[in-house]
Order: sequence, then structure tokens, then C-alpha cells
Amino acid sequence: MSPHQDSRELRQLRFSLSQRRRWLVIALISLVALINYFDRQSLSVVATRFQAELHLSDEGYGHVVSLFLLASAFSYAGAGFLTDWLGTRASMALFVGWWSIAETMTAFVRSAAQLAAARFCLGLGEPGLWVAAPKAVGETLEEKHHSLAIGVYTLGATVGAVIALPAIAAVVAHLPWKSIFVIDGCAGILWLPLWFWAFPREKQAIPAPRGALPGASQRAALKDVLARAKTWKLLIARGLTDPVWYFYLFWYPKYLLGPRGLPLARVAHIGWLVYLFAGAGTLIGGVASGWLIRRGVAPLHAYRRSMIVYAALIPLSPLAGLAPSALISVGVASVIALAHMAWLITLSSTVIAVFPPLQLGKAFGLIAAGSAFGGLLATEIVANVVTHHGYLPVFFLMMILHPLALVLLWTTFKEKAAAAPAVA
Repeated sequence: MSPHQDSRELRQLRFSLSQRRRWLVIALISLVALINYFDRQSLSVVATRFQAELHLSDEGYGHVVSLFLLASAFSYAGAGFLTDWLGTRASMALFVGWWSIAETMTAFVRSAAQLAAARFCLGLGEPGLWVAAPKAVGETLEEKHHSLAIGVYTLGATVGAVIALPAIAAVVAHLPWKSIFVIDGCAGILWLPLWFWAFPREKQAIPAPRGALPGASQRAALKDVLARAKTWKLLIARGLTDPVWYFYLFWYPKYLLGPRGLPLARVAHIGWLVYLFAGAGTLIGGVASGWLIRRGVAPLHAYRRSMIVYAALIPLSPLAGLAPSALISVGVASVIALAHMAWLITLSSTVIAVFPPLQLGKAFGLIAAGSAFGGLLATEIVANVVTHHGYLPVFFLMMILHPLALVLLWTTFKEKAAAAPAVA
């Protein structure tokens, strides 16, 4: 199969779906992304209860988060192969089903080891969504809509983080607090029939089974991805910058409950603003670069211009730790979350722009593995620093990460997408 034939098949898939069905697929991805981040946020909101019940220190909690991220790193690396092999439809169902079961099992843990095992299994399943989702975007929408679509489904994730704080607080007030994990898991299972109904079977939409490439071609595509400098630059950039978001997911609620001394009800009342602004960032990241592209700016140049603006906001980070009140801290954290999520959406669009379709699943998986490895290392650092020095040094460290990544990526925005290696 030649690159030109692959492009024709992608066009055929797009044209085989109505406009309404294409955006229905994106809406379902957005919904499951909401469930995904609700699952992730659930542990951080009730972390203090788990710590009390299981006698976990902050460092012990950090190790549990690190195991989740370690599993995520391996899963990201393998999810691209699974997605290319099984196809988007089947692989997405596998990922969602697996992590939903793991989330449900978290409700039944009785020891720190069992909690770590449950979150490790969650980490094996969740990353697949973020590999299969951009592949679904590439298969169903034209390039001018890619950034917006990625922003829309990532908005679902941040909405999940927004509603997690007040929703979990309400569940804890009226139901056994561990029941939140059962509710989360069931939501993922109930999503599966909708996905099977909405997304077409690949073998019907594409005459040649694009996902089932011969082994030699799979190896050639992987070798080509690994040989490209831009793969490693993008991987390192994710590893440098995604720990900022992991901090706000896994540690910031604990910061408000601990050093800031807020009760859970107060955290639920104001803490959700961080994730609301993060959601706004996903839309800004999708709309801003798309607007520049429609005005005639080359896509990669549009992405770079946008990311310069986002990176310039991140050095405000120390103010979140220095602010005299929790509300001001939340306000600063909200700006940081907005800037990071806009950055992430634009970075994801860059990956789609610089890799050909046959390499996209593998490239996304490997690059996202950098996110998980970076998050794993950062979580261990944060756990140690928080235990011995408090949170303020962490806020200072975060201020330099995005500018460093931008410098690293500067020449990548000048590269064009390469042709995929021909399939014999």
C-alpha cells in the first residue's frame, strides 16, 4: 500500500460518514474523556481518607500515583500498536472496558498494596483513549477541523475534572465514600454500546484493512518513527510539561486541604475553577490555531505562534504558592491550567501534522509515553519535596518547564509531514 493509497482510503472513510455522524463520534470521545478524568480525579479528592484508612504517608501516596504513571508509560508505548492492529473501534472499546473494571475494583481494596495494584491496572487502560482518540479524529475529520476536535474531546476531560470535586463531595456526604469508584466504573461500561453503534467498522469503511499491516511494515513504520528527531523532541516536550497538569490533578486538591487548611466543602466550592479554566484552555487551544490557519498561516507556524503565548503565561506559577489567600491561589492556578491545556491541544495537533497516517498511532503512543515517564519522575520529586520542604519549591520549578520545551521544539515547527513507508 503506497502513501497515496493510504490517503485515498482515509478520504473514503471520511466521506462515508455524514457530518452529523462525524461529530457524534467526537462527542462520544468527549464523553468518555469526561469519565476518564472523573476516574483519575476521584482518588485525589478522597486521598486523605485512603491515607487515614491505609496508614499512607504523602510519600506513600506519591508511590501509588507513580505506579499509575509507570503503568501509563508502558501502556502508551503499546497502545499505538494495539490501535493500529485492532483498529480504532475495537481498541477504544478494549481500553475503556479495562479501565472501567480497574476503577470499580478500587472500591474493594483493603491495603496499600491492593490500592497500588488497582491504580496500576487503571494506568494500563486509561492511556489508550489518548492514542485512539486522535487517530479517530484523523480518520473522520479534515485537517482544518483537527485542532477543534481535539479541543472538544479534551474539554470533556477537563469537564470531568471540574465536576469531580463537587460531585464526589456530594457522594461522600450521602453514600459510602468508596462507592464513587463503582459509579465511575459503571459509567464506562454503559458507554461501550454507544461507541459500537456510532463508530463504523473499519473493514466496512475502508476496503483494505488499514489497521492490520504486515509485520514487516509495522516494523518499518516503527523504525521510521524512532529514527526521527522530532519524535524524541516531542516526547521530551511532553515529559517536561505534562507534570504541571499531573500536579494539578493529583496534588493541588491535597494542597488546598493541607497547607491551605480548607475543608472538603470549601475545596469543592472553589477548587473546580482550576479545571473549568483548563476546559476553556482546551477550546482556546483548538480555536486559536485554527483561526490562524484559516487566515492563511501555515499549520505548523500557527501552532508555534500559539504555543509562544501559552508558554509565556506559565512563569506565573509561583504566585499560586505565594498568594495570601486560597481564592487568589486558585485564580493563579486556573490561569496556569488554561495555558497548559491550550499548549497540550496545540502540541497534539502538531503531532498529527508532522506524522503520516500509518505512523500516527505509534507516534502518539511513544510521545505520550514521555508524558507518563515525566509524570512518574515528577511525582516522586514532588512527593519528596512536599514531605521535606513543602509545596512552594514545586510551584517555582513549574515556571520554567514550558519555556524549555518551546526552545526544544522550535525547529520541529519547520518540518513537514513525511510520507509513510510503503507497504509491501
